[in-house]
Amino acid sequence: MATQTGERPTASFVLSLIGGLLILGGSGIMFGFSGPGNYGGMMGGYYGFMNRYYGMMGGYGGGWFSGLAAVGIVSGIMVILGAIMVYNETGSTSTWGTLILVFSIAGLLGTGGFFIGAILSVVGGILALTWRRETARP
Repeated sequence: MATQTGERPTASFVLSLIGGLLILGGSGIMFGFSGPGNYGGMMGGYYGFMNRYYGMMGGYGGGWFSGLAAVGIVSGIMVILGAIMVYNETGSTSTWGTLILVFSIAGLLGTGGFFIGAILSVVGGILALTWRRETARP
């Protein structure tokens, strides 16, 4: 397998950043539709109270759908952080590349950035793991 060389892992940074933004955006949209409290619709915030149910699926807490969206939001933020650190901290690209891979796979619990964001982040994480600093040749 050929390794990527250069002064900075630019391809890994760009792919991971775009993928992280897609994961964050898709999960944010998912969270907006599931919301905590489900304040949309005809009865608004009274949805859970009208059903005499105050639990998570009664519309009062958002439920497991909101939980998965929250995992996606955290994953998107961590992928974006990892992409920035891959670009700035070139000495530890393998650590940040591993973080990008883990959180891009965890981002699939949300929307995965409409699935394309997870794919871009996985490719960016792999590029970060294979990146090597260019050495001077005699």
